[in-house]
Amino acid sequence: MHKAMTSMRPLAGWLTVVLFLLWGSSWVGHIGSPLSALLLFTWLFLVIVWVAFGVVHEAEELAHMLGEPLGTLVLTLSIVIIEVVLISAVMLDSSGSSTLARDTMYAVLMIVLNGVVGLGLLLGGFRHYEQAYNLKGASAYLSVIIPLTLTALVLPDFTTSTPDGSLAPPQALAFSLLTLALYGVFLWLQTGRHRGYFVTADAQPVDAKSVAQQPAGAISRKKLLRHFALLLVNILPIVILSKSMAKILDYGMAATGAPKALGGIIIAILVFAPEGISALIAARADRLTRAINLCLGSAASTLGLTVPAVLAISLYTGQPVLLGVPPSSIVMLMATLILSAMTFSSARTTMLEGAVHLSLFVVFIVLIFSP
Repeated sequence: MHKAMTSMRPLAGWLTVVLFLLWGSSWVGHIGSPLSALLLFTWLFLVIVWVAFGVVHEAEELAHMLGEPLGTLVLTLSIVIIEVVLISAVMLDSSGSSTLARDTMYAVLMIVLNGVVGLGLLLGGFRHYEQAYNLKGASAYLSVIIPLTLTALVLPDFTTSTPDGSLAPPQALAFSLLTLALYGVFLWLQTGRHRGYFVTADAQPVDAKSVAQQPAGAISRKKLLRHFALLLVNILPIVILSKSMAKILDYGMAATGAPKALGGIIIAILVFAPEGISALIAARADRLTRAINLCLGSAASTLGLTVPAVLAISLYTGQPVLLGVPPSSIVMLMATLILSAMTFSSARTTMLEGAVHLSLFVVFIVLIFSP
């Protein structure tokens, strides 16, 4: 029964992808009524959420086989790379997407650092009272997230080379190289000499050399590749269908008068649903280090890969990219970064930290409808 359910998830996802590739343009392009839009939205939402559980399953299998931090890194990079490809495709296909990357990165940071972290700490604290994690790993993540966030989303509002929140070509080139270099050094340390920062205190990290030297019975390379392929097979439908979901949401936003930012937030939630679900499961199971690796890792990867990609597209096409967020968003980013630094300054967490992060997430949602 479990194997049948596992195979049904990607089958349902790819069948929906095929149907939307064949007839989706007419369905989405000629939505006749709010009822038809609601039906299409419900269909896509249920399929995407169901397939997301398949992603979580495969990620858990890989994490068990590879150990930390490689297990969570595979899931994080897979989703973020596909997210970057999606943003890049929309930018290259549309001339009205100058704020797409900014809005996506901001939404991801708010959803992950406040929504998922807050709910995870709340659920974990309710069940286990206090939870321990590897403090060095969280500090390492934040040491990368803080400068990348301020450089990408705040600093462009205060430079004088451009009149808006964009970057001049020399700035874009320099910031892209800086972001790639910093994130590359972080990945090298995370998977190399400082792997121990990203595992629990009583666990030992697993690196590629130790995996290769294990007996054939301990870990199967064929099984490893199979689970990695299944991970991608489950992830791809989520991202492909999210483009159709975005068009349906645009119609819904226009028909109901809801703020357009809401559509981007829903898409960000759907794209990062596998990581969010996996992080919440890990926090509830008292594996807080894994949950932190997923949450903070996705935030660092989103900034480290999205910024260079969109700035490179901007330099290549000449299409302007606005990265600087509005003043209210700057306040929210600063509050989130300060709170995150305080939350992960002690080796143990409680429900209180989760409640405070969730309160900031509620403020973020309120500001969408009432800026």
